[in-house]
Amino acid sequence: MENTAKELQNNEEQINYDQIANSSEFKQLIKQKKKFLVPMTIFFLVFYFTLPILTSYTTILNQPAIGSITWTWVYAFAQFIMTWALCMIYVRKAAGFDQKADEIVDQYTGKGDQTI
Repeated sequence: MENTAKELQNNEEQINYDQIANSSEFKQLIKQKKKFLVPMTIFFLVFYFTLPILTSYTTILNQPAIGSITWTWVYAFAQFIMTWALCMIYVRKAAGFDQKADEIVDQYTGKGDQTI
């Protein structure tokens, strides 16, 4: 374990994070992440806060949807589905972002040039 920790420490010392942060590849990755995260966050917040706004200031969701179940309950259940779906989408997308970040770090540390 000690050797592994020392190797990691040596690897950390070799990485120039300022150079990576100023690279065009890293800036492009940040733009891609923002292009994905900002609309997703706005959608989540609007969808989430619409329920309390509609239930507090209108009676639109008080109408029966299925039997005695009102649209309020349908909307609230839809929020759970929306949250799970957005989480699954984010996890898949984040894996791609992580892979690109690793490739950028490897490019600037020289690991990307090595062949096995």
